[in-house]
Amino acid sequence: MSDASNSVGHLDEDAIVSEVSGVAAIGRAFFDLWNAAKTLYSVFVKTLYYTVRGRREPGAIATQMYLIGNRSLVFLCVVMGFLGMIITLQAGIQTQRVVPDLSLLGATFIELLTKELAPSICALMLATRVGAGIAAEIGSMVVTEQVDALRMSAADPIDYLIKPRFVASIIMTLVLVVVSGGVSLVAGIGTGQVFFGIATDTFINFSLTDGGDLAVGLCKCLAYGAAIPVVSGYCGLTTYGGSEGVGLATTRAVVNSSLAVIILNFLISAVGFLIFE
Repeated sequence: MSDASNSVGHLDEDAIVSEVSGVAAIGRAFFDLWNAAKTLYSVFVKTLYYTVRGRREPGAIATQMYLIGNRSLVFLCVVMGFLGMIITLQAGIQTQRVVPDLSLLGATFIELLTKELAPSICALMLATRVGAGIAAEIGSMVVTEQVDALRMSAADPIDYLIKPRFVASIIMTLVLVVVSGGVSLVAGIGTGQVFFGIATDTFINFSLTDGGDLAVGLCKCLAYGAAIPVVSGYCGLTTYGGSEGVGLATTRAVVNSSLAVIILNFLISAVGFLIFE
């Protein structure tokens, strides 16, 4: 009996220890997430402050606009072009199963492209390319102690590193969405003509697109353009270790930036629905 009771006692103690460890792990994860959110918010507030009252280095924003915009233009145009063809083709096929009339296919496509597809898809693509680049560049500066040198020179890394990318990203995200959205529209027009015989004048129909759709799409462009460099810059500044740490920071930047785009997409769409619908 004593051996049995001792074994039961040991099992109970092990269960308690494992349960405490599980709760502690959850609590630690929660506090780590909370601290990360506070630090990210602090980076965002400082970025806004330095955007208004920070230093003015000639050419810094223009250089980042080139790196973010020009080098992403072809990539985004190709992605949005194929996406326009795929959506038009699949939407036409599914619509024909219900009604033979495809006169509103273009109007529906343009509405969806304006307030949802063009901003969100472009932002997700920019999160993979631009976000990874920002995190890798700043993370490399952290592990090589260049960021520490900036701090020793009484310079804030957010002012020197994140602010130019923040301003450039907001401007170029809007430009890239407009250009790549136009490419997607042209691809949709061509697909409608080839597969369904829809005339260009019929496809280009803005009857379902109103000012609310444009406002929602514009807000998404601005929000995504602001979120990607802030989140990626935060991941870069919190890099630790050597080259392995830079790789982890790059991965975190892509994941967190994409998650930020998805969350902002839901919030802005919900607010837009409550206001304009």
